[in-house]
Amino acid sequence: MTHLPVGRFAPSPTGPLHLGSLVAAVGSWLFARASGGSWLIRMEDLDLPRVVPGMADDILRTLERLGLEWDGEVVWQSRRTELYEAAFETLCDQGMIYPCGCSRSDLARSASAPHPGEDGPPYSGVCRDGLQEGRGARSFRLRVIDEEILFVDAVMGEYRQNLLHACGDFVVRRKDGPFAYQLAVVVDDAAMGVTQVVRGTDLLSSTPRQIHLQRLLGLPTACHAHLPLVTGSGGSKLSKRDCAVSLTQGLHLATDGGRLIVASLEFLGQTVPAEVAAAPCREILEWGRGRFDPTRIPCQSRELTSV
Repeated sequence: MTHLPVGRFAPSPTGPLHLGSLVAAVGSWLFARASGGSWLIRMEDLDLPRVVPGMADDILRTLERLGLEWDGEVVWQSRRTELYEAAFETLCDQGMIYPCGCSRSDLARSASAPHPGEDGPPYSGVCRDGLQEGRGARSFRLRVIDEEILFVDAVMGEYRQNLLHACGDFVVRRKDGPFAYQLAVVVDDAAMGVTQVVRGTDLLSSTPRQIHLQRLLGLPTACHAHLPLVTGSGGSKLSKRDCAVSLTQGLHLATDGGRLIVASLEFLGQTVPAEVAAAPCREILEWGRGRFDPTRIPCQSRELTSV
């Protein structure tokens, strides 16, 4: 029996959508809808101090007005801490979690260490066998293995990473703060039945950590597709202050909506004919759904120049 894919888009309400997050939304929508699957929304509002009031509603209304309609109810991370707690306790019972007393300055000093990983120097493991004398726990880390994790990405191809060398034991919970992204996203995707994770390449190197967590927790691993990033001038990653796509910050659906959807499709390698480009957002998306070819998605991050 063939199961239809379940995709998701998971914005953080710390600011409005920007062009990069819109491309990720369109890309994840296309992957799911082109195969007749469902597309879910998860609002990643776990880090409450960083949440900007009103942004979650603005993001949802903007997606809806651009024709990116989702299935079911929106999932809110801030309402799911019991699930994260249960997963954390399972990892503790396995002996995979340990307290870490390293401060930010301790970690910054280790930045001069040789052989940095993809996300900076890997954690040295100084607290792996117990807290240093006189230190209290600042966070809780997950033990990693000296073993290569391999997966095949639908856009970027084969990706390999040895967690011990790339990042070392990583934080899954702060002592007095929220659960870390890596743990929450793994628990959420499994609970929501997500089988297809489509997001930007800035999260490509996070995927092996999530696969490691999934294996420890006995959770399934989804298929992955990491999309090229929309960059600013000079190749820098867009921030939420750049190129806002927001109903409350000047987005005019009558003139901007279709143009933004077309630009997103073409950034993803899908050539939109002129007669389609002039149609309303939903019609453009339906055209894209029916003709979506993921093999045409480029791997290179670049500026989105057609808006």
